[in-house]
Amino acid sequence: MAERGTIIEGKYEVLKLIGKGGMSKVYLAMDKNLNKQWAIKEIERKAYDKNNEVVVASAMAEANMMKKLDYPSLPRIVDIIEKENVIYVVMDYIEGETLSSVLSKEGAQPQEVVIEWAKELCRVLDYLHTQNPPIIYRDMKPANIMLQPNGNIKLIDFGIAREYKEQNLADTVSLGTKGYAAPEQFGGKGQTDARTDVYCLGVTLYHLLTGQNPCEPPYEIYPIRYWNPQLSSGLEAIIQKCTQLNPEDRYQSCAEMLYALDHYDEMDEGYRRKQKRKLNVFFATSGAAVLFLIIGCLCTGMRVHVNNSDYDNNIKQAELSATDEEKIDYYAKAIDILPGNSEAYFGIIEAFKDDAVFSLEEEELFKKKINSNLTVLQQNSDYGDLAFEIGKLYWYYYDYGKTENSDNQITRMKSAIQWFEAACTYGGEDSSYYTMAEMYRDIGQFNRDITLNVQEASDKGTYLPYWENITKLVATVSESQDENEIVNLEVYKLAMNAVETYARKFKADDVAQEDMKALLEQVKAGTEQVDTTTDKTEEMKNDILKRLQDAEAAVENAYAKDTEVKAS
Repeated sequence: MAERGTIIEGKYEVLKLIGKGGMSKVYLAMDKNLNKQWAIKEIERKAYDKNNEVVVASAMAEANMMKKLDYPSLPRIVDIIEKENVIYVVMDYIEGETLSSVLSKEGAQPQEVVIEWAKELCRVLDYLHTQNPPIIYRDMKPANIMLQPNGNIKLIDFGIAREYKEQNLADTVSLGTKGYAAPEQFGGKGQTDARTDVYCLGVTLYHLLTGQNPCEPPYEIYPIRYWNPQLSSGLEAIIQKCTQLNPEDRYQSCAEMLYALDHYDEMDEGYRRKQKRKLNVFFATSGAAVLFLIIGCLCTGMRVHVNNSDYDNNIKQAELSATDEEKIDYYAKAIDILPGNSEAYFGIIEAFKDDAVFSLEEEELFKKKINSNLTVLQQNSDYGDLAFEIGKLYWYYYDYGKTENSDNQITRMKSAIQWFEAACTYGGEDSSYYTMAEMYRDIGQFNRDITLNVQEASDKGTYLPYWENITKLVATVSESQDENEIVNLEVYKLAMNAVETYARKFKADDVAQEDMKALLEQVKAGTEQVDTTTDKTEEMKNDILKRLQDAEAAVENAYAKDTEVKAS
């Protein structure tokens, strides 16, 4: 058993135990090289324990399976370390609490919230099911769903997931959680497939909506309105279909279930009655249609005029506001009035940056405004420009995962990649920001993928392009008079960290020692020239200048043997 302070494989320092069960424990650890927190699962090898064979085999299968996956709602496996008595699996550390914990504290959850969770779970399960071969999760339950501080969810614990085998008529091992597990999960009753996950998800939604644990009496899945008559009859029908004993009677895929969830209100009894009434009065109202059309055209013209006026007024009020909160509020109102106009989005981005922090609360507001309007915004000629500004907002200001003891630079980069990709796609090579967006995207992708590439020994040749992008970014920022102090200091810190961490790798990819020294000199000169206006940026500046010595030492160490040979 690892203890606090234990160093695993020379770089992972154990900070604390955060979970345990059966023959495995999970620790929070700090990567001393990358200054990043990871979760490390420790699985014991017990030589003569028959049951442990299943645990160890399951853990290795889980790790090797997850290494292939890349989806926002799934944790990544970045390292597998095999020792004589234990196996360590290093994965993303996910902050938050399980939905089982939320249920224990709060009871049944609001219907609208559960539906949004259900849709995301359908998407992630559909992603797994469309792998080649398909991956069947088999253990959906509230305890395996993490609710993060930003409101997003992640699916954890792939200990009993399996790749689907078409020739298998039945699973040989009964694995799953009784109460949530489908009938076919118990040996001899057929092979598990995508419909198994549909069943488990249906039971999970039942628990979340009603607060009734299926592992406790009455041990039956009652219609959800038995417990709460206010719940949707359409949603009740969906859950009833998910939890049919015969897989043939369920939704045949999570994509099919997702479609049903998107239209659950159309299955409500009230909705159907309303549609019937509409049909009955259709002919009675058709005679007045022409008159209403004329009036409607007049009203539409007036409404457009009023909307434009209200939109412009909110933009003006935002520009005149004294506080960031007021600016954000006015820009948000403007977006609600004309969601397809880009101006308010640019304005709210600048308001988010005013205090140098893009908080989780601000991100939640922003995502609500932009995600539902992306299709319209993408038709605008300036969408590439907007995507570029959103990318920079995440890259430099995103606050998620930052603590007093650790930076969140990698998290910020990863969150920005999709927006820089969109900037390249929609802006085109002729746009003024294309080259910068491409650099940001490639630097972000390198930092996202490098840990796994190192583990898989596929990192060779990736360091020179990374070096070239870093040097171009530093040169661009140094020459620009438009960037603020946060941007300048973040770029200089990124360059310094890159040299300190990858000096030997840069050398192996034929980067000259003189070039690395020159970059550090450029970082030093640029940092010294930054005029700081806040305590935060002053602290950043001092930290960079202080740590430059470590980066310089890393370069010297990387070329030490070459220097000795020349001297002799």
